[in-house]
Amino acid sequence: MTSFHCIIFIMRLFLLFFFMLYGSLHAHAFMKVKAAFDFGWRPGLVLSLIFVVMLFAPIIVRLSENAGLEQLARIAAWTGYLWMGVLFLFFSASLMVDIFRLLVYLGSAVFQKDPSFLVLSAKGAFFIPLFLSLCASAYGYMDALNIRTEHITIRTDKLPQGADKFRIVQISDVHLGLLVRNERLGLILDKVRAAKPDVLVSTGDLVDGQINGLRGLADTLKDVTTPFGKYAVLGNHEYYAGLRQAIAFKKAAGFTLLRGDSANVGDLITLAGVDDPAALNFNGYDASEETRLLSSLSRNRFIVLLKHRPLIGKDSPGLFDLQLSGHVHKGQIFPFSILTKLYYPKHAGMLTVNGSTLYVSRGSGTWGPPIRFLAPPEVTVIDIVRADAQGAGIK
Repeated sequence: MTSFHCIIFIMRLFLLFFFMLYGSLHAHAFMKVKAAFDFGWRPGLVLSLIFVVMLFAPIIVRLSENAGLEQLARIAAWTGYLWMGVLFLFFSASLMVDIFRLLVYLGSAVFQKDPSFLVLSAKGAFFIPLFLSLCASAYGYMDALNIRTEHITIRTDKLPQGADKFRIVQISDVHLGLLVRNERLGLILDKVRAAKPDVLVSTGDLVDGQINGLRGLADTLKDVTTPFGKYAVLGNHEYYAGLRQAIAFKKAAGFTLLRGDSANVGDLITLAGVDDPAALNFNGYDASEETRLLSSLSRNRFIVLLKHRPLIGKDSPGLFDLQLSGHVHKGQIFPFSILTKLYYPKHAGMLTVNGSTLYVSRGSGTWGPPIRFLAPPEVTVIDIVRADAQGAGIK
């Protein structure tokens, strides 16, 4: 089997799994509506057709993009992905209500008490999760526009005399595309400018979907200037969007792309960057590249590794000082964050392993639903401070 056929097989397998899971959520919602209203076959058919259209909305979005029907793609994206967020939150709330109903039933059986005042009707079991999911979705939509600035300080003896502090600002997982566009990018870049960074870094997934629909956004990014430039690495969505186009977009936005190489920034720190493992499906990933790259760098300089996924390489601890990552969005929509926390050693925040520090951004944008529930977006300000430095403004 050729590499091309392997890629097609993997994509088909992923799509099959996704639509089985997403279809199950629609089936669950249909059964809840059916139990609440006990309608006949005609309303059931109409509802089924609506659910089928919403189920395949992500495919409609992609096909519309490929055909150059950007307006249709945007309408389908807003409708389909908002629905996806509400549906996921409805399922989560419904599951909690069903657990409550089960506990009431078990409690009545064990304690031989009449729990009628706690029993929910079928309509109650539908409308309570619906109300909760709509409230959570509205809050999550507004919270996705409320970009936080997270500040962290790293002290080191590797900065040269006379350089008391060096400021890095990190953006990650912006996902510029049909939904994340000028307004959201403007909010993110306002935070970047306010922080007055020495260098700006993007730790992957800057773009999402078809690049040719992002008119003017590269220029907006290019207008952000820093004393020591802008650097970026590739995330998995850059490969999905089209690698050649994604690279061209980042270069047009003024970023220097680090793909298994490094750059000495102002003779103060060293930035190193590696591709996302998604490159494996495109014959472009070597797991040992990270170790070779880091081993070649001088340990007398403060080394910052830019890496999209928040996984520390097996042989990497001790070879870098700080790794900046993203990818996880802290789950983006609770309770999905429970799963990301179980899978990743750290799905948001800071972790230290054998003298090397990992910082995981919650991400600055959104993927899929334009909603962030209990996982707010962030722009990260990292101050690297010389250990013996004193003075105002240094924490």
